[in-house]
Amino acid sequence: MLSACGNNGNDNAASSSDAPASASSSASAPASGGASGGTTQEITVHAKNFEFDKKEIKLHVGDTVKLTLENTDGVHGLEVPDFNVNIKNGETATFTVDKAGTYDFNCSVQCGSGHDNMTGQIIVE
Repeated sequence: MLSACGNNGNDNAASSSDAPASASSSASAPASGGASGGTTQEITVHAKNFEFDKKEIKLHVGDTVKLTLENTDGVHGLEVPDFNVNIKNGETATFTVDKAGTYDFNCSVQCGSGHDNMTGQIIVE
């Protein structure tokens, strides 16, 4: 699906995606114990033309992640291929990170000339 940036972030399709894997965000707030002894991390990534507000998200093996995308400018998506996560504006994906490593995330909506710069990493220790 091809889409252009614009629409002032008015993507009214809200749904949730439950995927078994990791998500991203540097500023994460611990909530409660996760299933594997980790904590629940509620992370919101804000997207604008052409960047995410978080370039690096640090997590621990066993953490459960509630990853939400909020577009503040343009139309964007957030994809973490290694964890089968692909969310749009206002959507939340919940998953548990079960393996240490560095995982890339990117914008999943072709949003314009700066699209290729919309990347980041999730670091699981």
